[in-house]
Amino acid sequence: MKPDLSVSIAGLELRNPVMTASGTFGYGEEFAEYVNLETIGAFVTKGLSLRPRAGNPTPRIVETPGGMLNAIGLQNVGIDAFIEKKVPFLRSVATPAIANFFGNTIDEYAELARRLDAIPEIAGLEVNISCPNVKQGGIVFGTDPRCASEVVTACREATIKPLIVKLSPNVTDIVSMARACADAGADALSLINTLTGMAIDLERRRPVLANITGGLSGPAVKPVALRMVWQVARAVSLPIIGIGGIMNARDALEFILAGATAVQVGTASFINPGAAQAIAEDMENWLVENGVGDVKSLIGALES
Repeated sequence: MKPDLSVSIAGLELRNPVMTASGTFGYGEEFAEYVNLETIGAFVTKGLSLRPRAGNPTPRIVETPGGMLNAIGLQNVGIDAFIEKKVPFLRSVATPAIANFFGNTIDEYAELARRLDAIPEIAGLEVNISCPNVKQGGIVFGTDPRCASEVVTACREATIKPLIVKLSPNVTDIVSMARACADAGADALSLINTLTGMAIDLERRRPVLANITGGLSGPAVKPVALRMVWQVARAVSLPIIGIGGIMNARDALEFILAGATAVQVGTASFINPGAAQAIAEDMENWLVENGVGDVKSLIGALES
């Protein structure tokens, strides 16, 4: 018998726990020839802002030992072009599409949540709070529990769709951030976003990235991500989506054991565009080989 891989996150019914991570999968259509979208649980769009963004100057990606640094700068088409040019593709896909979005003020977040709420093809929203609050001296929403609470509250009031908050790992206490978002009305949490890092060109004596710093992702961050997922899962009752260095099905299942209901695949898609599908298929094989009839029985089942 085939195992049951279905999971539910804040009312979203997923055929399996494998999702794609924002910023690594375009708007879905770009990967349609590489991945059968009907084989994964959900996909998350590139982060959206109110207005188009060109992103940072190049170079803005560099490979590092065990991962990569990116300083793309949240390049995206903006909400208007997304609705006009990207949403039509979503009508042809049965897999849930989740829109990631961000702003530099609470009002921007709320406006985006309202506009995305009105799009039937969007199954849920993922709030990227790893952005500076320009009205409060540039403090990052995702590093201050009060700021995070304010932006989540505003988004919660603006949408009835499932609201997922993506947490930054660049904090002293990830649990306090998680609790603040849960108390403010988040339906689920995704973690972790990238860790801040940099790379240096020794001969040129200059930073490799034009932006100097960037976000570190890939296998190098997996131990940090696993620890944070485990901590948050023990502290809040919300569903958790684990992210960070997931390259294969075993990685994904480790996150589920740590307390995640689902996972997001990011950097792996740069190496193999079909990584998410392969991980979903290999996860099913692992369950069969190990006599596990329902993947939900593994959620938070880590023994200590």
